[in-house]
Amino acid sequence: MHWKEQYRPEEVADMLAQGVLLAVLDVRNEEEFRRWRLEGRTSPKMLNLPYFEALEDEEAFARRVEAELGRGPILVVCAKGGASDWVAQELLRPRGFQVANLAGGMEAWGSAYRSRLLPESASDTVRIWQLDRFARGCLHYVVASGQEALVIDPPRHLGPVLALIAQHDLKVQAILDTHAHADHVSGGPALAARTGAPYYLHPYDGIHPIDVLPAAIPFAYLQDGMRFSIGSATLEVLHIPGHTLGNTAFLVQAERRYLFTGDSLFIQSVARPDLGGRGETWAPLHYRSLRRLLNLPEDTIVLPGHYASAAREQRTDGLFAAPLGQLRRSNADLSLMEEESSFVRHLLAHLPEFPPQYVDIKRVNAGLLELDEEGLNELELGKNICALAGAYAS
Repeated sequence: MHWKEQYRPEEVADMLAQGVLLAVLDVRNEEEFRRWRLEGRTSPKMLNLPYFEALEDEEAFARRVEAELGRGPILVVCAKGGASDWVAQELLRPRGFQVANLAGGMEAWGSAYRSRLLPESASDTVRIWQLDRFARGCLHYVVASGQEALVIDPPRHLGPVLALIAQHDLKVQAILDTHAHADHVSGGPALAARTGAPYYLHPYDGIHPIDVLPAAIPFAYLQDGMRFSIGSATLEVLHIPGHTLGNTAFLVQAERRYLFTGDSLFIQSVARPDLGGRGETWAPLHYRSLRRLLNLPEDTIVLPGHYASAAREQRTDGLFAAPLGQLRRSNADLSLMEEESSFVRHLLAHLPEFPPQYVDIKRVNAGLLELDEEGLNELELGKNICALAGAYAS
């Protein structure tokens, strides 16, 4: 393969998906590296060797890289792309290493997306695009029939959504959030202002669960059984409390049946019930809601809101999707749903750490807190932690 001097985050994501990126040198400090790093469907050999060590002794730095990773090809990574570019072009390349730089560093990696058309929808009356924010494991959707479109769980970076809409000459009819997110900032209100389409959220999620304060953003109310028409297809709202009190899933009926599960059912796990601070109270609701989803036909195609591990959950075509019948057999958490009380104990015994920044993300999404771009980036640093702990085990 031709090895360039600079790679964009989207290109690196593709290289990880294809297994052609074999070695990464991360020159950030140890704390930053511990918090988050490049991840994908395959796992390259990775070395964390802070930039300041290169400044102290270039020859020793180069010898350590050669000993750990060989002479390349190696992708060099830092926070914003500057230090890694110096290491790659000024320190390693003149010494005979085959190296390239991640343009924009982890900051660019954190805000990059890959858009893919769901092939199952290519011959249907609806077309579904999955937008993968691969640094965080967040999934967003555009559903279109004819030129009409719905946007589900839009990210705060509107560029990828607006580009897709413009590319296919779509008219946004409505914007729907499955719930008030804790792990990332919603682009719902901003996209509504930009397109003129209404923004929908369940009213139970219009109250911040920790502050018990009402949202200060404009939104229309979702309710169970509510239907949206899009071309010849329909979208039905399913109120499935548990992850949040106002949590919803969206069932799209076209020639096939598609279920947008948001934060309820994932490919290899289920959502946690405690991010509103009411885990013990909400866990039984979560069980009953999952039961409701599992009653849908086996051929329903599940499209989740997150993934924890691309290596375990991503299909070979790059998408995150599976028939419900397959998940009944392969999802380890679903296999424990025989009885409510034991499943509730399982949920509460396998909660990952509660990221403290999630409380502020919910405040931002409710319009109760305003931050600049740097503040938002800091809140959204690293992978989502919305599933049970087992999903993140190595």
